[in-house]
Amino acid sequence: MSEGTALELNQLIRLRAAARGLELGARRRVLSAQAGGYLSVYHGRGMEFDEVRAYQAGDDARTIDWRVTARRGHPHTKLFREERERPVMLLVDLHPGMYFGSRVQYKSVLAGRLSALTGWAAVRAGDRVGGIVQAAEAHREIQPAAREPGLLHLLRSMVQLQPDRPADIMPGRMDRTLARMARIALPGSLIVIYSDFREAGDAAERHLSALAQHNDVIAAFLYDPLEMTPPPPAIYRLGINQRRMTIDTRHATMAAQWQAQFQRHRTGIRNLCLRHAIHFMDIATSDPMLQALRAGLSRQGKR
Repeated sequence: MSEGTALELNQLIRLRAAARGLELGARRRVLSAQAGGYLSVYHGRGMEFDEVRAYQAGDDARTIDWRVTARRGHPHTKLFREERERPVMLLVDLHPGMYFGSRVQYKSVLAGRLSALTGWAAVRAGDRVGGIVQAAEAHREIQPAAREPGLLHLLRSMVQLQPDRPADIMPGRMDRTLARMARIALPGSLIVIYSDFREAGDAAERHLSALAQHNDVIAAFLYDPLEMTPPPPAIYRLGINQRRMTIDTRHATMAAQWQAQFQRHRTGIRNLCLRHAIHFMDIATSDPMLQALRAGLSRQGKR
């Protein structure tokens, strides 16, 4: 379990090889800022042919399609889609409640490792990587940068800000982080959120809706199996040092309430995502990490 209790930079860097073949999903098509207003697709570099339309004043004469022009009797021009780097912004939630895990790894470690896999996949695709790392006492904002620099800054920030002890959860803290993301994310970005959403407050939906209007947003709900299903009937003492609690799972009503509470939280986040066309996926600390991430992303186009 020791390897699953803390994030280490060398381990996050080694995940680069595991990210090979990981696809981050389709790009949002937006109007290009260049003359002509053709559609722009954020994936890689270069120009990709899109369609032919009648020539209009202001079009570049160099793009006239002479074959179509001769066949139809009046000028037609080729339209292209620009292929360029896409900003990929990661929101890594490392609040103290993420310092928990009963199997394989803590939720904070899972969030960091999934963020590293996503970041390395973005770097391999030629995208720029940045984001926000949120912890209990501080946060870091990393502007998107090409190749490795942006991602390495993010990875170091996760290691430095990761929780090292449990503490009280503060509902609403995530709302401020989402507002920060809405402020720094460029339109057309891919925004991936790794969190258990325990600190989402009343304003979270408003900020998520604003993000989803001009970006592709993926919300990855992270949880531990013990949060979903209580342990076998017995009396348990949980926590460390002075932060201990006793739970009694010997009563059927307690087990039912335990499961119902988890399902309400998960369903609430999932329904919020559905309302705003945000791609939802959930991953447990005990899941085979890479396979779970690949499966979750592969459903992105099947909402």
